[in-house]
Amino acid sequence: MTVRATTTSNPAIGVTWKVLSVVIFSVMLTMVKLVGERVPVGQMLFARNFFGLIPVLIVIVWTGHLHDALETKSVVGHVKRAAAGMFAMGLWFAALEHLSLPEATAIVYVAPLMMVMLAAFLLGETVRIYRWSAVGIGFLGVVVILVPQIRAGFDIANDTAALGAALALAAAVFMALASVFVRQLARTEATSTIVLYFLLAGTVMTLLTMPTWIMPTWYDLLGLVVIGVSGGVGQLLLTQAYQHAEASLIAPFEYTSMIWVVLFGYFIFDEVPSVYVLIGGTIVVASGIFVILRERRLGLQRDERKVGAPLRP
Repeated sequence: MTVRATTTSNPAIGVTWKVLSVVIFSVMLTMVKLVGERVPVGQMLFARNFFGLIPVLIVIVWTGHLHDALETKSVVGHVKRAAAGMFAMGLWFAALEHLSLPEATAIVYVAPLMMVMLAAFLLGETVRIYRWSAVGIGFLGVVVILVPQIRAGFDIANDTAALGAALALAAAVFMALASVFVRQLARTEATSTIVLYFLLAGTVMTLLTMPTWIMPTWYDLLGLVVIGVSGGVGQLLLTQAYQHAEASLIAPFEYTSMIWVVLFGYFIFDEVPSVYVLIGGTIVVASGIFVILRERRLGLQRDERKVGAPLRP
């Protein structure tokens, strides 16, 4: 896990690892929605980080890279990345309490488009008309998704769906910000270092939410463990994917998560995506894929994707 660049070229294996990671992360989000009906968000965030450390530490120790993973040149950078990631994750988890799985996921898909904006304003990256156009069209897709809430006046104080949509949009902003921080860290830090310090810092930060915690039932405790372990395993699978194929090839498969969240939403929560979610989500996905392909053509490097950002804070 210490390698930043692709170590072997086997696109089929890379895509397989990526798709598996998407499935695992979809399971994690499903458990968040199930457990989130009773367990506070802060407690779920702690579980995501604390139990997520287990598979990550096992792999790092097993490969003999623990000492390397602990070496860092930017403690402040890791703290900033963890803070942005915790806000992103917490807002996303909270959004799932108010929205269906497909709707929340479709809105959060706008994060890579926001990353384009932040790359231009914070990193000084040159963004020309093609990518700006894709960003604009992508946000139009978000507007389509939000048509029911907009018609109702987008009253977040009284409309739970509007509140959920606002939380999902805020989560996307912090995901994009976390992506900026990871991109900066990737210039000097190994992948394992970024992943490990994110989980360690996140564990410490989320301990501050302890006053809001409850005594979970055995069922909920098992759910919290599954949230953390599945998150850690998904992160490892994602890292492996980028060891076998280029980011520009792997990244579009992130959008296969819509298949799984629709299936899980239907069979577990009896959720059926509205026509607005289907049309708007398709627009957002198409815009995101265009941006990825455009960046590949321009030869831009997205090192942050190797550790799961921006969609996996």
